[in-house]
Amino acid sequence: MSKLIFTITLFFAVHLGLQAQEFQGMAVYESKTSMEDFKARMSGNKDITPEMQKNMEDRMKKMFEKTFILNFDKSASIYKEEERLDAPTQGGGGFRVMGGLMGGGGTFYKNIKEKTYTVDKEFMGKEFLIKDSLPNLKWKMEGETRVIGGFNCFKATAVRPVNKTDFQNLRPKKEEETTAKPADATKKTDFMSGLEMPKEVVVTAWYTPEVPVNQGPDNYWGLPGLILEVNDGKTVILCSKIVLNPKEKVVIKASTKGKVVTQAEYDETVIKKMEEFREMNRGRGGNGGTQIRIGG
Repeated sequence: MSKLIFTITLFFAVHLGLQAQEFQGMAVYESKTSMEDFKARMSGNKDITPEMQKNMEDRMKKMFEKTFILNFDKSASIYKEEERLDAPTQGGGGFRVMGGLMGGGGTFYKNIKEKTYTVDKEFMGKEFLIKDSLPNLKWKMEGETRVIGGFNCFKATAVRPVNKTDFQNLRPKKEEETTAKPADATKKTDFMSGLEMPKEVVVTAWYTPEVPVNQGPDNYWGLPGLILEVNDGKTVILCSKIVLNPKEKVVIKASTKGKVVTQAEYDETVIKKMEEFREMNRGRGGNGGTQIRIGG
């Protein structure tokens, strides 16, 4: 009974806080992407020693495990990677290529009222400002519940198309597609040639009505409560901390730096650059995949 009273009290306290004109909230998210497919391809390559594999796994772990901060109010939010003093360089060779193709994300701004987003990205040394409409995911309420960080959460799922530049969702090709290979295909540390991008993924989200804002990490939104966890293909984004009405307010506004493009225009630029890398590899005797090599 006391737990129920506490939950009701918390709900009304949060609800009243949301009515304040200057309401803000802050949530910390930990993002982790599975590297099992990359590990499997490395373990099957005779040219990669255990020391080389450990070195590559350590670098990839730092690329695919990050902390983000979401600052939000009743109508907008900014989502940004937490700055780290010990942020590693991407290393040489293919790590610079992969890092360059993934692009450097700055501030991801979502405006729920206008249903738009703005994100500044650095790609291959150039600044871009992507402006587009928020994805309209058709959420399905599943009815399951769980507690995350003391908040009662509800499960929702949706199917979303995978962006062709979303390298985190690469997966191994089906066996029949990889049986016919050149005899020297394994002579290079080539991880990309045997991987493909799925057309769509099932997204699982857990949201809490106890923080009744239409917000979430990255470009996720549209549920009747703050999204605390997202399982997006091979990536899990989990909220580890929430602060409501922090003493220090943050200016929630979109970035203005960079060449303004739509998401489709930016994706076309990235894909074009990928094709250029493939052509370069063909000219060097590669097998047509993006090569990721050890060293400079």
